[in-house]
Amino acid sequence: MAVPRTSLRGFLAHAKSALRTAIHSSQKVTFVIGNESADLDSMTCSILYAYIRSMSPPQNAFTPLYIPITNIPASGLQIRPEFLALFRYANTEAGHLITLDDLPDLSVIETKLRPENTRWVLVDHNVLQGQLGEIYVDRVGGVIDHHADESKVPEETGCEPRIIEKSGSCSSLVTNYCRQDWDSLSQSAISSGAAHAQGDSLSDDGAVVRLWDAEVAQLGLASILIDTSNLQSKDKTTEHDIKAVEYLEAKIMICPQLSTSFDRATFYQEIDLAKKDIGGLELQDILRKDYKQWDEGGQKLGISSVVKPINFLQQKAREEADAQSAEHVFFAALQRFSKDRDLDLYAVMTTSTSSEGKFQRELLVWAFNERAASAVKKFAVSAKEELGLEDWHSSPDSTDEEGTGESQWRKVWWQRSVQHSRKRVAPLLREAMG
Repeated sequence: MAVPRTSLRGFLAHAKSALRTAIHSSQKVTFVIGNESADLDSMTCSILYAYIRSMSPPQNAFTPLYIPITNIPASGLQIRPEFLALFRYANTEAGHLITLDDLPDLSVIETKLRPENTRWVLVDHNVLQGQLGEIYVDRVGGVIDHHADESKVPEETGCEPRIIEKSGSCSSLVTNYCRQDWDSLSQSAISSGAAHAQGDSLSDDGAVVRLWDAEVAQLGLASILIDTSNLQSKDKTTEHDIKAVEYLEAKIMICPQLSTSFDRATFYQEIDLAKKDIGGLELQDILRKDYKQWDEGGQKLGISSVVKPINFLQQKAREEADAQSAEHVFFAALQRFSKDRDLDLYAVMTTSTSSEGKFQRELLVWAFNERAASAVKKFAVSAKEELGLEDWHSSPDSTDEEGTGESQWRKVWWQRSVQHSRKRVAPLLREAMG
C-alpha cells in the first residue's frame, strides 16, 4: 500500500520507523541511496525520489515504501552547514534524515538485512561503493545519475528507471522523472481532502498540499541552483536543469504561504554562503566533507573537493598545529587523512574566486607508492591538455614539488579548464590507474 500523502517531516518519520521494523522483523525493504560524498545533491535527490515514489509506487515495486539513505554517519551532517541552512525551508531537521547509523552495524548487516530482502536504487552515482557495494551490488535495481556510466547497473531494471544522462544536477533528472506522478498526487490529495484528514492546522486542503509541495520543491531547487551557479554556469547548466527549476519554482510560487516572500537569488545566495562557510571546521572535517573513494585495479583512490583555495587549507593547518611553517603541517595533515583511509593515491580539488573575480580551480595529487606514482605521472601527461594543468605558484612558503621520496610523487597544479569537476577528473585518474 502506498504511503498516504503527508509532509516531508511526516514521511521521514514514517520511513525511519518502518526501517527499524523491517530490520527487526526481516522484512523486505527498498533503499534509495546517494553517493558516499553525501553532498547536497545526493541528499536531496534521494529524498525527493523516495518521497514521490512511496506515495505513488509502481504496480510491481519490490516494496511500496522507499527509504532514502543519506550515505554518511549522522555525525557528518554537522559539517555540512548547507544542509542545516536548507532544512528550515523544508520544515525538517538533521535528526529526521536517515543515515548509515540507522542501518545495522557492518559486522552484522548481512544477517540483519539479508541481500535477498533488499532492493537498491542509486541516485547521483551508478556504482554502489564500499562495504555496502560488496554486500548488495547484485541487489541494485534502478539508477538516476549524471556521471559517466560505468555499466554496473543492469540494462533491464524492471519498474525502476535506468537514467544516466548529462545534467548539472542529479536532482534535475529526478525532478523531471517524477513530475507527472507528483502532480497527480497533489491533485488527488486536494480532491480527496487527505490533507485535512490529517488534522493540519490549515483549514484549506489546497493550501496544505501546496505547502508540502513547496517544502519538498525547495530541497530539489537548492541542489540544482548550487550545482549550476543559479543556472549561470554555461559549462554545467543543461535543459534538464532549466526545466526542473521552472517546475520546482512553480510549486513554490503557487504556495500562498511562500509565494510573496520567495526570491530565487536570495535563496541561492543563502545556501551558497552556508556551503562555503567552512572556516569553523577542523581541517580533517573539511577534507572529509565532500569526499569520494574508489577501488581501482587493486588500489584505493580518494578525492576531496573543497570550496576554498590551498592557501586557506595551509593556513588552517598552521593554526591548528600552532606552527610556523604552513607547508609542513599541511602535508602532514593530508598524509594522516590518507593513511586513515589506507589510500594509495589522494587528490584535493579546490574551487575559489580570484582577486579579479574569476572562478578558479587547483588540483593536488599525491601518490604514496611506486605503482600509484607511475599512474599519476601517466595522468599528468595524458590529462594535461584537457584539464589545462599548469604549474602552481603562490606564496614563497608554498610548494609545487615533484618527488617526496623514492616511492612517492606529489604535485600541485592550477587547473585552467575550470569546467571539469571531479566528475571528469576522477575518471581520468582511474583510467591512469587501470
